[in-house]
Amino acid sequence: MLADALYCNYWLIATLLARGVDVLFEQNGARITDFRRGQSLGTRDHIVHWPKPAARPEWMTPEQYADFPDEITVREVQVAHQVLVTTMLDHRRVGKDDLSELYARRWNVELDLRNLKTTTGMDVLSCQTPEMNEKQLWVHLLAYNVIRLLMAQAASNADIDPRELSFKHTVQLWTEWVSRGMSATKDDGRLFTLIAQCRVGNRPGRLEPRMRKRRPKPYPWLKVPRDHARRKIKIHGHDWEPK
Repeated sequence: MLADALYCNYWLIATLLARGVDVLFEQNGARITDFRRGQSLGTRDHIVHWPKPAARPEWMTPEQYADFPDEITVREVQVAHQVLVTTMLDHRRVGKDDLSELYARRWNVELDLRNLKTTTGMDVLSCQTPEMNEKQLWVHLLAYNVIRLLMAQAASNADIDPRELSFKHTVQLWTEWVSRGMSATKDDGRLFTLIAQCRVGNRPGRLEPRMRKRRPKPYPWLKVPRDHARRKIKIHGHDWEPK
């Protein structure tokens, strides 16, 4: 399991260890990492034991708390400016560079969420009831999985990694394909060939600012129903004017 620093805690790691799942997390900023302690495996690479927290979380029953081990064994590694925490303890089989390369793949989670929310248009739900919004979420997830299935088939036919293909290109191609009444199963593989033609760039270690390029419109948020806002304007007029 790959996850960021928010998931790096004793309870989750202990739970995953009990189920035979290895983890690789970034160290939580609230935890102090002292490489002078524990079993040294190399420069800024050691094995330490995390004791079970003395305070039981409110969401946990006393029986659940008692079932957790008194301590867990983890490996802490500093790679560049990051401290990584993992349960893969054998430094001969899994080196620091291996952990760094593996953790870099966690960025795919952010890209997948962007594709799901932005590319497929799930960032804004248009339904008016919770039940219909839930249906809309499931429809988006279904469409997302269909696109991923097409990409997987295209990558298999072209003998490449599915991560090398463009999700947005596949969405656009499939939308046009369906609008013309064509089927992916009756085109002799032409659709999969076209999907595999568009490759994404290999840009390891890419950094992008999390900022908006365009400034938002200088209007306040609509926090009441639109009809209520209209009635208020009719009675009191616009109490705020854009500059």
